[in-house]
Amino acid sequence: MDGPLAGRRALVTGGAAGIGGAIAVALARAGADVGLTYLTHDPAKVVAQIEEAGRRAAPRQLDARRSWEVDEAVAGVADELGGLDVLVNNVGGLVQRRAFAATDDAALHRVLDVNLASALYTSRSALRFLPDGGRIVSVGAQAGRGGGGTGSVVYATAKAALEGFTRALARELGPRAITVNLVAPGFVAGTPMHAEHTPDAAQRAAVATTVLGAPGTPEDVAAAVVYLASPGARYVTGTVLDVNGGARFS
Repeated sequence: MDGPLAGRRALVTGGAAGIGGAIAVALARAGADVGLTYLTHDPAKVVAQIEEAGRRAAPRQLDARRSWEVDEAVAGVADELGGLDVLVNNVGGLVQRRAFAATDDAALHRVLDVNLASALYTSRSALRFLPDGGRIVSVGAQAGRGGGGTGSVVYATAKAALEGFTRALARELGPRAITVNLVAPGFVAGTPMHAEHTPDAAQRAAVATTVLGAPGTPEDVAAAVVYLASPGARYVTGTVLDVNGGARFS
C-alpha cells in the first residue's frame, strides 16, 4: 500500500476507542501495520477498519499501569508485526473529577498511573525494538498546558509532566534520530472521557473558547499523529503540537 507510513509497524496504546481508535485507523490508512492495546473497550471495530485498509492488526489486552504487562504486550506486538517503528502513547483519562483537597493517595495514584506511568512504561519497553529513526508520539491534553477544569488538578499535572518527559527523552534519543513529540488536544467531542466526566454545559463552554467555534474530532488528533510519525517530520522533535481550535495559543 502506498502512503507515508508504508511498511512501518506501529503500536497505539488505548487504541480501541475514541482518539486512540482514530489514531490506529489513520496510521493503517497511511500504510502502517498496527498493534493496539485495550483494557475494557472491544477492539473489534477498530481491528476491522485496520484490516479494511489492507493492513495487519495486532490487538492486545493490557492494563498499562502494570509494567510487566506492558513489557509482555509490547514484545508480543513487535514479534507479531516483525518489529516496531512507531509508538503512540495514548492511554489516559480524567478518571474522575475531584477537588484536590479531597483527593486521597489511592485516587491520586490512579490518575498518575494511567496518564503518566503508562507512557513511561510503554516508551521504556518500546526502546528495545525501535530502530534508529523511529518515532514516539504521546497524547497529552490542553489541561496540561493551561491547568484544566474543575476537579482535574492531578490529571492536568500528569499531562504537564508528559511534556517534560517528551523533551527530556527527545534529547536522550536525538543521537539515534528517534523523534519524540506530544500532541495536546483541546476539547474533542464524542470521546468516552468527555461523555463520562464533562457535563453538556461545560462542553458547550469549551467550544465557545475556540476561535474556530467548533469542537475537535478524534480524526483531527489522529491527523496530527500521522504527521509526527511520518518521514516528513524527521526534523521535528521535543515539540508539543496543539490541536485545540485556537482555544489556547502556544
